[in-house]
Amino acid sequence: MSLALIAGQGGLPPVLVRTLTGQGHPPLICELEQFPSEIDPDLPRRRFRLETLGSLLEDLKAAGVTQICMAGAVRRPGIDPARIDAATAPLVPRIAAAIGQGDDGALRAIITLFEDHGFKVVGAATLVPDLVPAHGMHCGRRPDGIDVDIAAAQEALAEMGRADLGQAVIVRDGQVIAREEDAGTDALLAGLADAARGGLLYKAPKPGQDLRADMPLIGPHTAQAAAQAGLSGIVIGAGGVMVLDLPIVVTKLEARDMFLWVKP
Repeated sequence: MSLALIAGQGGLPPVLVRTLTGQGHPPLICELEQFPSEIDPDLPRRRFRLETLGSLLEDLKAAGVTQICMAGAVRRPGIDPARIDAATAPLVPRIAAAIGQGDDGALRAIITLFEDHGFKVVGAATLVPDLVPAHGMHCGRRPDGIDVDIAAAQEALAEMGRADLGQAVIVRDGQVIAREEDAGTDALLAGLADAARGGLLYKAPKPGQDLRADMPLIGPHTAQAAAQAGLSGIVIGAGGVMVLDLPIVVTKLEARDMFLWVKP
């Protein structure tokens, strides 16, 4: 056993498990007790809490794990001092400091903690490169005047990146209509007003983001929500955004005459 998958919620962890298992390299599945994953419940896994993270790392070492992949959404749990075990106690200041940072800062701190314990942290896209689509138009037609919207979106994402907040925006006619917050892209799309109709969803990594954890992701739910919001299409940054079930995403967008552009 050389790879441990720390699985959060959403569709990415099950895809990773199925793909890696099919390749003959099943990962050791780990998940936070408070946030169970959507991986097949019949598959064995190790559940842990932040208060027992030190013990988990010791167990992974003993099991021969050399690499860790973090995938899926996880909210930030609190730390119960009464549940901290002896192996985790020395790590608590670092864990608490990580929780107090923005998303990218927190993940960088956790990556560093894993590396300090001798593990190599690898991204989901490194394990399954097919999750990252080739650049170009995958469906629909590139709208006239889209460059103005792209420029507005990139400026907004740069500003959000400096604050370590969000990876997606909604843009229409060169104006940013809405910005992603902690609740994620699905919540962003669900909360759109009529002013966003005809606009586009732009999603890309934050400037300087470590893509080994929390690499931006879209999937069929994103396509469905974008269609329901009346958007004209989706633009994602080439090489920096994963797409789950790309053929299904394309089918859903084509059914609404929407476009998907993987922008280089």
